[in-house]
Amino acid sequence: MMRRYIYLAAVVTVIVLVFYFGSMNDWFSINNNNNASVDSVTEATENRYKEMEIREYNGIRLDPSVGPRDNSISGIQQVDVNDYQLKVTGLVNNPVTFSYDQVLEKESFERLIILYCVEGWNARVLWKGVRIMDLIDDAGISEDAKVVIFHCADGYTTSIPLETIENKDMLLAYSSNGITLPESMGFPFIVVAEEKLGYKWARWVNEIELSNDVQYKGYWENLGYPNDANIGNN
Repeated sequence: MMRRYIYLAAVVTVIVLVFYFGSMNDWFSINNNNNASVDSVTEATENRYKEMEIREYNGIRLDPSVGPRDNSISGIQQVDVNDYQLKVTGLVNNPVTFSYDQVLEKESFERLIILYCVEGWNARVLWKGVRIMDLIDDAGISEDAKVVIFHCADGYTTSIPLETIENKDMLLAYSSNGITLPESMGFPFIVVAEEKLGYKWARWVNEIELSNDVQYKGYWENLGYPNDANIGNN
């Protein structure tokens, strides 16, 4: 009888040990898979940083200025700054044209601003550029002007109320995280549309048009996206 109890106890012990170690293997397998997932995401993010791009500003971590994927309407544009012209047109007193270097000669400003994409990702980036109003003021604003329409090298357009641009003191940026603006982010210039969703951040800008058409709809707005594009309202 005693031998039978010892035998049963040994069997139970073996079963318990097999179950325990089997569970531990599953646990380690799950955690290793999870860690692999985290590492892969981290590696993907790491790979998006450009050479010499700064990653921290005043103790705040900066995201890569290049997004996870290209969502432009006609692919990444390659603009030759030697032939580049930025025009200020429309309801202005004296239309003006700037070369790339002439824009950079304007007083520059740096802002830490988050870009929120409708696809669900966002990026905290240190932008450097010139005030859009400084460019517009050189042309003289007509009293009838209410809206600023941004035209881009790929045919993309979008608009922002003139009052919003003035109140937010919006920038036309040529640098992100301490480097020259990458082509995929709109080199030579991107509109830093603070507190607006990403489709208002026009890239490869080559014309700034003043208009009185307060109902103007750009590319994505014509496809149903809200024209105000305010963060948190869409």
